[in-house]
Amino acid sequence: MLVRLSPRQQFRRWWQARLPLSDTWVLGQRNIYILPTRAGFVFALTLVVMLLAAINYQLNLGHALTFALAGAGVVSMHMTHATLRGLTLHLKPVASVFAGEPAQLEVVVTNPGGQRHGLALRFENAALAGSGALAWCDVPAGGQQTIHLALVPPARGWHAVPTLVVQTVFPFGLFRAWTVWRPAARVLAWPRPEADAPALPTSTGQPGDEAGRPRHAGGEFDGVRPWQRGDTMRQVVWKKVARSNELVSRDTAGAGRGEVWLDWAATAMAGTEPRLSRLAAWVLAAERAQLPFGLRLPGREMAPAAGAAQRLAALDMLATCVT
Repeated sequence: MLVRLSPRQQFRRWWQARLPLSDTWVLGQRNIYILPTRAGFVFALTLVVMLLAAINYQLNLGHALTFALAGAGVVSMHMTHATLRGLTLHLKPVASVFAGEPAQLEVVVTNPGGQRHGLALRFENAALAGSGALAWCDVPAGGQQTIHLALVPPARGWHAVPTLVVQTVFPFGLFRAWTVWRPAARVLAWPRPEADAPALPTSTGQPGDEAGRPRHAGGEFDGVRPWQRGDTMRQVVWKKVARSNELVSRDTAGAGRGEVWLDWAATAMAGTEPRLSRLAAWVLAAERAQLPFGLRLPGREMAPAAGAAQRLAALDMLATCVT
């Protein structure tokens, strides 16, 4: 279905397409814009009325007051523009979140000059910039300040960081200076875990695990195995590492626990998104139980392992699943 855009939306899209994608944005004469605010227009109209009254009644003090206020307005225009000029904006990498949860955008503002006041960060899109979407900060002279803004990805997958606007009306609110910035960063949204997911599938023994395998005192199997992700440093056989220069771990009873395969076919659900939501819930449950788990998706498979790295890799795999 084609969506017809208004002339204003078409112009905005064309203009933003001309801006480069970059996670670092240096503010200068060519990318800072400035216009009077509503208060600025009222101030200018007041000056015109005062000037006309001073001319009509031949008031020298009226002329002096009018031109003094006009001079203050011109100075405030330069101060407003200078508040942004020379700043460097940098967007840090955005951490992955579950769909529907807020992702924190961290923008580091570097100030090489004097102290800057009244900087505000917001989304350029009015639909995203709802109530409370303006984030304010002051930047110390020769220092840095971090501004935080929340972005909520509505669905799983990759999402581009929307166009951002940094603005200020310092010092008198008569002028508004702003810059439009298109970050290159993207946010990865994981599938939202199923709320009441069923229990994990039945675990199976790892290859080579035997219930009757002999153990030494202390719970160790008679042998070692290659190091796997999730093994602790206490399981590493350092003497063998020193001789063979290869990481090996003790094959203990703890390491011999059953592994769980989280299979796309085992979800027994219809639809891609419900299946991924159930698998995401199972990934979290397997990590809480400290069970090694593998993941099978259509055309893709992840070998069993345990730990936080396995959880992140599995959630990333679910987020980018294409069926």
